Amino acid sequence: MFSPLNMNPARVSRYSAKRHVHMSIRIFLALIASIFVGSAIQMKGASKPNIVMIFVDDLGYGDLGVYGNPTIRTPHLDRMAQEGMRFTDFYSAASVCTPSRAGLLTGRYPVRSGMCSDRRRVLFPNSKGGLPASEWTMAEAIKGQGYATAAVGKWHLGHLPQFLPTSHGFDSYFGIPYSNDMDLLPGSPGGAARSLEPEVEWWNVPLMRDEKVVERPADQTTITRRYTQEAVTFIKSNQEKPFFLYLAHSLPHVPLFRSPQFENKSLRGLFGDVVEEVDWSVGQVLNTLRETGLDQHTLVFFTSDNGPWLTQGPAGGTAGLLHEGKGSTWEGGMREPAIAWWPGKIKAGGITSELASTLDLFPTFARLSGIPESEITQKDGYDLASVLFENGRSARPHFAFYRGTRIFALRMGAYKAHYLTKSAYGRDPVVEHENPLIFNLLHDPSERFDIAGQRPELVKAFENLRTHYLNEVEVVPSQLEIVD
Repeated sequence: MFSPLNMNPARVSRYSAKRHVHMSIRIFLALIASIFVGSAIQMKGASKPNIVMIFVDDLGYGDLGVYGNPTIRTPHLDRMAQEGMRFTDFYSAASVCTPSRAGLLTGRYPVRSGMCSDRRRVLFPNSKGGLPASEWTMAEAIKGQGYATAAVGKWHLGHLPQFLPTSHGFDSYFGIPYSNDMDLLPGSPGGAARSLEPEVEWWNVPLMRDEKVVERPADQTTITRRYTQEAVTFIKSNQEKPFFLYLAHSLPHVPLFRSPQFENKSLRGLFGDVVEEVDWSVGQVLNTLRETGLDQHTLVFFTSDNGPWLTQGPAGGTAGLLHEGKGSTWEGGMREPAIAWWPGKIKAGGITSELASTLDLFPTFARLSGIPESEITQKDGYDLASVLFENGRSARPHFAFYRGTRIFALRMGAYKAHYLTKSAYGRDPVVEHENPLIFNLLHDPSERFDIAGQRPELVKAFENLRTHYLNEVEVVPSQLEIVD
C-alpha cells in the first residue's frame, strides 16, 4: 500500500510541499465553488421578481389620460403605459366590489367560492361570511415561495378575523375592511355618498392594522397618502428578498376625499382631484422602485375592480365609449383600464387587444414566483406571460360575465353574446333573450349593433359555450347571504 511513511526524508519533504500545494488548491477551489454556489443561490433568489398589484375602486375605462380622458391629468400612469404595456380588452371578474376582489385573489370565478349572490351583491358590516379558508389565494401561493407579502387598502372579502388578509396569506394589513361608504351614521344627510362636499364624520368606517382597529372613523382625506406611505415603507423594508405588495386603493369609490395638496387641482372637479391623487400614488411607488434599483426586477400591474359608478352623477367616473358602468355586465361595467410595467422585460409602448382578465393574474404571478405549472390548479385563469413578455397571443379562449350567480353574457374572440340584460341598479326586471344579443366588439365596442340575426353560426357556438359553463362551473352556497 502506498504510504508517505515509507518515503525517505527528501521525498517526504517534497511530498509534504506537494501535499500542501494540493491542499491549497483544493481549499482555493472549494472557496471558489462556495462563492459560485452562493452566487447561484443569490441568482436563484433574484430570479424571482417582486410583484406589485395596484387595484383601484370604481375607476372607469375613460377616467385616465392614457385612455382618452380630456381633463383628468394622469402623468404617472401615462408614463407607466409608455414604459410598459396597455391592455384594451381587459376584464374584471365581476361588476361590483366583493366578487371582483375574490376573482382577482383566487383566480376563480366568484361563484366557485360563494363570493357572490343574487340578493346581496357585496359584503356589508352586518355580514358574517367571507372568503373561505379553503380558497388558495394569490398571497398564499406567492408567500409559499419565500415572498414577503403585504395588503394595503380596501379588503372587502370579510371583516371578521378569520377572513382578514392576515388569514389569507398576507404578513401584514393596513386598510379599511369594506367600502368607504358603509357605516353611514344616523343624522348624516341624504345622498351623503354622492356629495361633492362630504364630511369624514358622516361615516364610521374603521381603519385597521392587521386585526386591530387603529382609527375610527378613518380620516379619508389622508387615506390615499397613508396607503402610499405604507406601500413605500414596505418596498424599502424588503429590498433583500422578493416581495408581493397588494395595494388596493379605496378610491375613487364614493364618498370622494382627497388631501389638501390635491384640492381644486383637476379640471374635472372633485372626482378628478381624487383620481389625480391616485395617479400621484402610483408615481410614488414607481419612483421608489427606481430609486432602490428594484425597477428592473419588479412587475407592477394596475387595474380597477369594476367600471364607474354612473348613478353617482358627477361623483362617478366615465366608461368612455363603452356602454353602461358598475353593476352591469355591459362593457362599461367590466372592461377596465389595465397597465403592466416591468422595465427591461415588458417592451415599452406596447398596446395589446388580446382578451385577458383579472382571473389571469393568479397563474401569471404564481408562475413568476417559481410555482410549477402543474401545481397551479386554479380553474379559470390563463398565464399572461406570452402576452406580457413576447407580445404574443392570449391563451384565454373565452370569458363569462356573471351577475350574481347567473351568466348574463359570454365573450368568445371578437364577439360577445348577452343572454340576460338589466340596468346596473334600476328596478327594471331582468330581460331574458331567447336568441342572444350578439355584438362584434372590434367593430362595435359600444354594443349598439346586434348581429345575431345575420350570424346563426355564432348563436349556435355561443349556446354550446353557455352549456359548457353551466355544466363545468359549480355554483356553491353564498357567503354574502350569511348575516346577523
